[in-house]
Amino acid sequence: MLFSLPSIPDIVGHGKQCGQLLQDIARRNVAHAYLFAGTAHLGKFTVARWFAWRLLADHLEPSAHAAVWEQIERLIHPDFLSLSALWIEGVQEDWRIIGQSSNAPQQHRVKAPAKTDTISIEDIRPLHERLLATGTSPHLCCLIRSIERMPQAAASAFLKILEEPPPRVVFLLTAGNEHSLLPTVVSRTRIIHFYPLKPEEMRPLLREKDDEDAAFAIHLSQGAPGTLISLLQNPDALREAKQLHAQAKQFWQMRSLHERLRWILPFAELRSSLAELLRHLGDTLHEHPDPVQKTKWASAYSALVESLHTNAHRGLLLQRFTLAVSQDPC
Repeated sequence: MLFSLPSIPDIVGHGKQCGQLLQDIARRNVAHAYLFAGTAHLGKFTVARWFAWRLLADHLEPSAHAAVWEQIERLIHPDFLSLSALWIEGVQEDWRIIGQSSNAPQQHRVKAPAKTDTISIEDIRPLHERLLATGTSPHLCCLIRSIERMPQAAASAFLKILEEPPPRVVFLLTAGNEHSLLPTVVSRTRIIHFYPLKPEEMRPLLREKDDEDAAFAIHLSQGAPGTLISLLQNPDALREAKQLHAQAKQFWQMRSLHERLRWILPFAELRSSLAELLRHLGDTLHEHPDPVQKTKWASAYSALVESLHTNAHRGLLLQRFTLAVSQDPC
């Protein structure tokens, strides 16, 4: 069977981070563990995989670099391990989908007692065994997405590996925030921080598409390339986002308490949509032209965001918020 050669991705933005990583290779100063830290969808995993390719291709002739990338892309390179998507009973059981981002051992999860999106100590043990295998490259790259998914027992087991890493192994770890991890784990990594990109840095992802939808997608993505790509690849999601954004903007302009309640209360039963609701309410509040109302409503909005993290009844919280923003300004 013939496979078309995948294109090696151009990294959008993050020039400082990529430059530092290339400098580590050039100076032969590669750390045994890197932590790529930043909020979701900034491209941490993409850059980590790109860095693994640069490491695994560094000792080869340039003519062989594309073949190395193909092996990484298809997760068949003998010195590249990736743990991203997890097998979860009743949630994600399709090995074909899992195999698109993970090639670390996971068969044990089928019989494991825990069926959650956590990297357990049972996941760490077979991973460690795989890291001890011999290979053909100077490095063995182990990429693990979202290590905050490790509970304390797994993090402690992983810490022992970081303290005495197997020969050749370079860990490439991603996390939303290093402060959510064990300090002892963080202290044994070289931290690479990632930040939201500027709109002009995101434009190459539009592929010459320059219209109202593209401008809105860049605005909505808030500097996260992964979010922008998802929106551009899913026109229905983009259309729904535009509709919700327009409705949120109208919410701040409504004069009737009843009208506001009628629109916002259904979100109490749609927990998965609450985050999107808050996002668009906050975004459109920031755009509101009246500074007096904006200041008053910002307090009510902040209280809603904070209270939704509790176990309080969501419907009551939305009612309280709507009553607060419907009162006359002081």
